[in-house]
Amino acid sequence: MATSAELQARRVAAVPRGVGNVTQIFAKRAKNAELWSEEGKRFIDFGAGIAVVNTGHQHPKIVAAIEEQLKSFSHVCFQVTPYENYVTLAERLNKIAPVAGPAKTMLVSTGAEAVENAIKVARAFTGRAGIISFGGGFHGRTHMGMALTGKVVPYKKGFGPFPPEIYHAVFPNAYHGVSNEQSLQSIQHIFKYSIDPSNVAAIIIEPVQGEGGFNIAPVEFLKSLRALCDEHGIMLIADEIQTGFARTGKMFAFEHAGIKADVVTLAKGLAGGLPLAAIVGRADVMDASNPGGLGGTYAGNPIACAAAHAVLDVIDEEKLCERSRAIGEIILRRLGQLKERSNLNCIGDIRGLGAMCALELVKDIASGEPDAGLTSALLKTASDKGLILLSCGTYANVIRFLVPLTASDALVEEGMDIFADSLVEAVSRAS
Repeated sequence: MATSAELQARRVAAVPRGVGNVTQIFAKRAKNAELWSEEGKRFIDFGAGIAVVNTGHQHPKIVAAIEEQLKSFSHVCFQVTPYENYVTLAERLNKIAPVAGPAKTMLVSTGAEAVENAIKVARAFTGRAGIISFGGGFHGRTHMGMALTGKVVPYKKGFGPFPPEIYHAVFPNAYHGVSNEQSLQSIQHIFKYSIDPSNVAAIIIEPVQGEGGFNIAPVEFLKSLRALCDEHGIMLIADEIQTGFARTGKMFAFEHAGIKADVVTLAKGLAGGLPLAAIVGRADVMDASNPGGLGGTYAGNPIACAAAHAVLDVIDEEKLCERSRAIGEIILRRLGQLKERSNLNCIGDIRGLGAMCALELVKDIASGEPDAGLTSALLKTASDKGLILLSCGTYANVIRFLVPLTASDALVEEGMDIFADSLVEAVSRAS
């Protein structure tokens, strides 16, 4: 049996350095919200494969669905010989996605692919070119995805030039002093200084920014954005790739604002670990592209579709939206207790929506200066103690919590115990 250290040496020799790793733990097996390394060490997983296994690792219902589909066929290409579980999945997503009016769904393989195609259908429908996204947003690593992404390092540095007609507005962030009004004004500035609204095809937004730091778009801001798009005939694209499938306490984060998008991008939690993504949009928008203009060889893989059907069943049967809210309450309660401790002057902000929670680390509360060093040290300390954590944020100073929604209260509490000990130790080492 190879050790994680041996595998890491082989990884360095065989895999480009541009493919980063949060840890040097090599996974051997995983179950629900736990995984075990090659050496057999147990870890509590607070990352869920970056919000992918919301239904937990190796959920038996999802495994069974995959095995059953494998008995029939693994690939025929939907564009050559279509199959039922793709169509049925499209029908199910059309019913539940936060989209205005009758909807249609196209399946692809990755979130970046979903974003690319969302831009394509918005441009085809409107006949316009301009796209507005937000600073701090993340929309993928393709060239269009990078152009839309509002974070340079590590995603954009060295990879330009990027596609034109992409403009970045300011995302509202009360902790950092950006009001809803200031964010909306930044869009008006784009209209005045850079592109007329009649030439803007779409505005794309994450209702909770993922890589940007789990910044939550206020309900009133999203409502104002919807009204602004309606005023100018602009498509509103909801990037629900990280927020979707019960992660925020509702099936989709846009539901918290009670509004509908014109197009929604979905991925991550859709298929329980298999590569599957979707673009769900208004039927008239989705139908604007010419036949053959949309598709992909592996798009809507039948095994991934089978897994996605099982994921939707599990979310419903196990009431994972309710479970998400309960897990979020535990995490936010424990983080609040840590913030109250007099020896921890490093917790700048705590925020969360359902089980999508975050802690922003600073050098001291008074200055609010981001502390990326402490964040990195905390990740390492937690990993040594058996807890897998992820960071994010424009300044790399945010810890994000993405516990599988099938985790028990006892396991969440155990993970938070490790987190608390790790934070105290990391702070002590830094001082």
